[in-house]
Amino acid sequence: MAKMTDTDRTTLRNRLRRIEGQVRGVTAMLDEDRDCREIVQQLAAIRAAVQGVSRAFLEQYMADCLLDPDDLSPERRAYLAHELAEMWDKGN
Repeated sequence: MAKMTDTDRTTLRNRLRRIEGQVRGVTAMLDEDRDCREIVQQLAAIRAAVQGVSRAFLEQYMADCLLDPDDLSPERRAYLAHELAEMWDKGN
């Protein structure tokens, strides 16, 4: 992803690190024999976070790497990237 900005890359890294922390938290909850409902709630939050970061990465990847910048206007590229990302959401 050579075209990804440093800001975008940092944002994705931060989101992934937050997810890592959530996973470590669930591991600790298991070790502490916490209530199953609490664990399920945290797992659902992790799932949503992973889906969100996956969608953000996919949209960035499509905009930067899949669509030929010389072939389409920036507006059309952004529209297609958004449309493909929405299709991704429906599949999950």
